[in-house]
Amino acid sequence: MVYEAMECLGGTGYVETGSMPRLFRQSPLNAIWEGSGNVIALDVLRAMEREPQALDSLREFLFSASGGYPSYDDHLKTLEFGSLVEHDARNIVERLAMTAQAAVLINAYNPVAEAFCKLRFDRPSNLFGASTAVIDTRSIIERAMPTTLM
Repeated sequence: MVYEAMECLGGTGYVETGSMPRLFRQSPLNAIWEGSGNVIALDVLRAMEREPQALDSLREFLFSASGGYPSYDDHLKTLEFGSLVEHDARNIVERLAMTAQAAVLINAYNPVAEAFCKLRFDRPSNLFGASTAVIDTRSIIERAMPTTLM
């Protein structure tokens, strides 16, 4: 997350007047405190096997957001809830996390939801920014603009 935020900020992320440089310097510590990404992903798989009702709840939540965006629905069809294999743990957890992010946006009727789904699920490359998707930037910008107080 910190790396992606740094990508968004570019060079200004290194300027010491903001909080980003401190976050960036401290971000490697998370792997020491919480375990590496591989260990965390394995913990998620173990929890899903140990608590199958949690996986059922996750599945129910993810499918509650279906029906509004074709890219999300197509992505849901590709999820493998039954094959929790350790050698693919990071990929499984990443896909579930990204799908959960989309579901939160969709269920909140957020104008960013469509853009998120198109930019995350309809792309030929896993590199952020390597998308040809057409998104409605106007509604996103209008939502972000402050309203005037009178």
